[in-house]
Amino acid sequence: MQLDVKMMKIKVMSDQQILEEGFQVLMTHLGPSKTTRFLAACRLGEGDYLKLKDRLFGEETAESLYEKILAYQN
Repeated sequence: MQLDVKMMKIKVMSDQQILEEGFQVLMTHLGPSKTTRFLAACRLGEGDYLKLKDRLFGEETAESLYEKILAYQN
């Protein structure tokens, strides 16, 4: 019996891509307030907080985040 093995290509995500996907999942399911608390509790102190903040919240303001938090809680 012969086995026909074909070449398979596997796409491997970078650590950064996985982190960003994880952040999106957290934001979707926990909302901004709980996501921020979760990240603080994990003590993710490595890296640049300002870059992380920009990736997570983009052009959001404190006021727009507050409105989203209120809407999410209701």
